[in-house]
Amino acid sequence: MRRRNTFVDLGRAALLAWLIPGATSALGAELAPGSWGKRAELIEANSEFAVAETGGTIYVLGGYPANRQSVTTVQIYDTKSDTWRLGPPLPQPNNHGMAAAVEGVIYLIGGQTDPATAYVDTVYALDPKIGRWVEKAPMPSKRSAGVALVLGGKIYVAGGRPPRGNDFAVYDPAVDRWETLPPLPSQRNHIAGAVIGSRMLVVGGRLGGGFQSELTAVTEYFDPASRTWTSGAALPRPRSGINGAMAFGCFHVWGGEHTTGVFPDHDVYDPRAGRWTKLPDMPLPVHGVTGAAFVDGLIRVVGGGTSQGGSSGSKLNQVYRPAIRCDQ
Repeated sequence: MRRRNTFVDLGRAALLAWLIPGATSALGAELAPGSWGKRAELIEANSEFAVAETGGTIYVLGGYPANRQSVTTVQIYDTKSDTWRLGPPLPQPNNHGMAAAVEGVIYLIGGQTDPATAYVDTVYALDPKIGRWVEKAPMPSKRSAGVALVLGGKIYVAGGRPPRGNDFAVYDPAVDRWETLPPLPSQRNHIAGAVIGSRMLVVGGRLGGGFQSELTAVTEYFDPASRTWTSGAALPRPRSGINGAMAFGCFHVWGGEHTTGVFPDHDVYDPRAGRWTKLPDMPLPVHGVTGAAFVDGLIRVVGGGTSQGGSSGSKLNQVYRPAIRCDQ
């Protein structure tokens, strides 16, 4: 069936029933390679939040529902039992934060305390064994809507809403200390990123703070050994509000938003060939999620906005079984 628009606006569609051959919500039921399915829904509808995963458990940190009121809610998903529970609330409301996990500890970095302003430099850590948030050394600058990547036990945080779109710094949890690094060459926010071998990749995003601003398809690599940035193959088309995850050596990027709706695009990057390939569109496109997980052969895509802007947070819990490998 031919799309009438290059974007998908799910607000008017009222989230029509989703039926795909081979896709099912039953735990343990096999998804065909290259197909999407669903799992247990979030406890609370949400978007513009940060995601981290450790040991097969996914943490959804902060964000805001349709009323755009930032929350302290922590939703925790057990991928093995397909169940959700609430975790220790954040010390303060947060949206557009950046999250990562190092040695079983969850870190929430930066973000905003309200939808429009109030960027923060705070860093909070949650050790699930202890069950409470602990404040750590703050970032060198206050920023939100960047991306956090873990390499060598350290957390690298790139980009952010203006005027912090070029900011780049690394946090060492072992000594609770930040270091400022050479700036991201192309200032941007609402980006996706991945660790590929010994380097980090940052893709896409927008130039301004809101979804109406100019989009970019820029891809840039950072090499920690030489502390230099280099250009990579651009996304097939400019997008922001995107999400991504590594699976079998490939980097999958999906979703995003702009003025006319939500991008359904799903693209995969093969670092061996330095080339992007377009995959079939997402059945239920989303934006406003920073971070995803690849657990037990499935890419886990939790929550997200289903129409442009920040008033369409969902309870969706989508999964995708990759059919392409870049590690063989």
